[in-house]
Amino acid sequence: MPVRDIIRIDENKCDGCGDCVTACAEGALQIIDGKAKLVSDIYCDGLGMCIGNCPQGAITIEKREADEYDEEAVEAHLAGQGQPQPEPISLQVPHACPGSMARSFGTAAEPNSTPAALSGVPSQLRQWPVQLMLVPPHAPYLRDADILICADCVPFAVPDFHSRFLAGRALLVGCPKLDDVQFYLQKLTQIFAEAKPRRITVLKMEVPCCNGIAQVTKMARDQAAPEVPIDVHTVGVRGDISTHHAPGGMRREAM
Repeated sequence: MPVRDIIRIDENKCDGCGDCVTACAEGALQIIDGKAKLVSDIYCDGLGMCIGNCPQGAITIEKREADEYDEEAVEAHLAGQGQPQPEPISLQVPHACPGSMARSFGTAAEPNSTPAALSGVPSQLRQWPVQLMLVPPHAPYLRDADILICADCVPFAVPDFHSRFLAGRALLVGCPKLDDVQFYLQKLTQIFAEAKPRRITVLKMEVPCCNGIAQVTKMARDQAAPEVPIDVHTVGVRGDISTHHAPGGMRREAM
């Protein structure tokens, strides 16, 4: 039996509110005898999207022996419950908008070179678009790049975000709480396979629902480019930062 990431429920903390049940798109959770329970290992994809919906902090990710996630079994399970099945995920850019056209700026702007640079501090943004949902996997600025995958709340908590993290990197921005993490996983896997990045840096907030962006990045890296190292920086809501290094060649390191 393989060892993989899977959720763990602390029954001492669980109050049976059921928020995690409705948050789980795979139907892996049920309220049984007043507590949330994992119905079957094969229904849990290990991404932990239920974590951020638990008001008691009773759900975590652990690494243990478990049967592999079975997508076909999940579809049959959901059909049996009368729940709608997830629609197929498309890796095409979801909006045919001129503003989504891939553009590379080459190098950062010089100080005071644009009206926006009145402070004398240049922007370090080198490409457009930046949203992971919109960036095409074949974008030339991703190739052999140091890719920064950033939760979209991070720049508001890090005052020197441009100079400290953005300079010299290709940027992908997303929110695992509001967006589709299954889409993220497939999109990032394709990006890493095509772009062959030198290094991957992840910036996430300390709140539990933000862990998903690091989890899917590491899962995509493991599938497409296991030799590429990852640095994961966790940003506190007051701007403090802690770092976890995930060297290339390791498989699904614990956060």
